Amino acid sequence: MNSSPVKIRAIYADTDAMGIVYHTNYIRWFEIGRTELLRNMGIVYSEMEAAGFNLPLTEVYCHYNLPARYDDLVLVETEIAHVKWVSMKFTYCIWDENRENLLTEGYTVHACTDRNGKIVRIPIQISDRIKPYYPKNP
Repeated sequence: MNSSPVKIRAIYADTDAMGIVYHTNYIRWFEIGRTELLRNMGIVYSEMEAAGFNLPLTEVYCHYNLPARYDDLVLVETEIAHVKWVSMKFTYCIWDENRENLLTEGYTVHACTDRNGKIVRIPIQISDRIKPYYPKNP
């Protein structure tokens, strides 16, 4: 399932001295896309954390094709690539405003942990909300 593309405008603080979006900001935009995708599925991070579960980042990959610049509007599309017993993988595509140029693509992997940081199985109340949206695991 593609998320409804999240629109983000590159602000001056996102850029370097050349007016190009600094590379780490794409990872921040991945987080925005992931958070909104989960929210659209009825999973709110703050509620998940209040229930005693976290999704810390364990792996990130980002490939930069073209730069975004100051004041550009970009579209972040997020999908769930897979859900395993204790982890989830999200993929991301960041497009220009007209969805003509793929600027950046990548993925993140997140473990599920309890309040103490111990890796635990993804709670059923989360996995049940996600199941209808992700492709079958290979």
